[in-house]
Amino acid sequence: MERGLSKIQISGLLLLIPPPLFWAGNFIVGRAMRGEVPPMTLSLWRWVIAFLCLLPLAWRPMCRDWPAYWAHRWLVLRLALVGVVAFNSIVYLGLQWTAAENGLLLNSFIPILILLFGALFYGQSLHRWQVIGLILSFAGVLTIILHGDWTRLARLDFSVGDLVVFSAMVSWAFYTLWQRAIPPQIDRIGLMGIQIAVAIPFLFVLYLGERLLGYVPHWSPEAYAALGYIGLFPSVIAYLLYTIGVARVGAVRAGMFIHLMPVFGVALAVIFLGETVQPYHLVGITAILVGIWSTSRKGG
Repeated sequence: MERGLSKIQISGLLLLIPPPLFWAGNFIVGRAMRGEVPPMTLSLWRWVIAFLCLLPLAWRPMCRDWPAYWAHRWLVLRLALVGVVAFNSIVYLGLQWTAAENGLLLNSFIPILILLFGALFYGQSLHRWQVIGLILSFAGVLTIILHGDWTRLARLDFSVGDLVVFSAMVSWAFYTLWQRAIPPQIDRIGLMGIQIAVAIPFLFVLYLGERLLGYVPHWSPEAYAALGYIGLFPSVIAYLLYTIGVARVGAVRAGMFIHLMPVFGVALAVIFLGETVQPYHLVGITAILVGIWSTSRKGG
C-alpha cells in the first residue's frame, strides 16, 4: 500500500486552499447584488472581465495549444458549458429564490456528487480514508450551517430555488471529473482562456434573453466594485488554482476542498459583518479540516 504524498501533490493541495475562500466571497457578493444586477447580466460581465484579465497571460498558450483544443474540442466545449456557463449562471439564478443557508447546504453536496459520479460513471475506486473524510467534512459543514442544532435539518424548507442551485452542483461535479481527461501537457492558463472564450457567446444569448424579459441592472459604485471582485478572484484566480489542483491531486481530493467554503464564510462574516465565532463553528471547522486530511491520505 502506497504511503505519503509527492511534492507535486502537496503543492496541489496547497493550491486548493484559496479557491473556496474566493468562492465564499463570490457567494456573499452574489447574494448582496441580487436586487441590483440580474443573474445573467452578472454572469456575462463577470466572465468578460475575467477574460480581459486573463488574456495577456493566456494568449500565447492559447495559440500554441490550439491544435490540442481542436483535437479535444467536444471536451473543451463541455467544460465551458458546465463549468463557466451553467454553474455560475444557475447559482446566481437560484439565489434569487433561496436562502443563503440552503445554498450553503446544497453547495456542500459537491464532494459527494464527485465521489458518486466518479464511482458510478468513471470507474474511480474509493479508499477507506476518502469515505471517512467525506463523512467527517460533510458533518462539519452541517454543524456550521445548522448552528449545532441538528433538529433544524428537518425544518429546512426547500423550494424551486433549491432545486435550481442543486442542478448547478451537479454541473460542477461533472466539470471537476471531466478536468482529469485534459492531457497534462495542455497549459491550464490557456485552457481557462479558451473555455471563457467559448462560453461568452452562450452567456451573451442568455443576457439578451434576460433583457428581452425586462430585467435590467441598476449600476452603482458598489455594484461595479463587486463585479470587479467576482471578475478577478473567484473567476480567474480560483478557477486556475482549482484546475491545476485537480490535475495534481485528482478530482476526489480537490472536490473535498469545497467544504472549506463555509469555514471561510464564517471568517468573512466575522471580519465584514461583525459576527462572533460560536462553539459550533469551531466543532464544524475541526471536523472539516480532519475530513480533508483524511482524504489526502494514500491507500486504505
